[in-house]
Amino acid sequence: MTEKLVRDKIPGIVRKNSRRIPQWRVADREEYRDLLVKKLEEEVKEYLISRSTEELADILEVIYRLAEETGLTPGELENKRSLKARERGGFRKRIVMDFQPGQAP
Repeated sequence: MTEKLVRDKIPGIVRKNSRRIPQWRVADREEYRDLLVKKLEEEVKEYLISRSTEELADILEVIYRLAEETGLTPGELENKRSLKARERGGFRKRIVMDFQPGQAP
């Protein structure tokens, strides 16, 4: 059996839909952070395959939880994103640059 982090309501949904009692537990804080990173990798891989907006929403949910684990609210995370965009720009102009190996932007 393989364990993975699931959304909070999944055990109840499984129980209701399959009429079986799912096995689950609550991760400790350190394990939770590691599981969130693995979940982010999983969701990004799924998005790269499907290009689904549902997967983008899943990625955002995981990112919000990772931010929360570092003490940031979604609003504070957005403020950091916005500040960086003001200082360095975003990715809207589709600019692509050529860099030599080892050369940093």
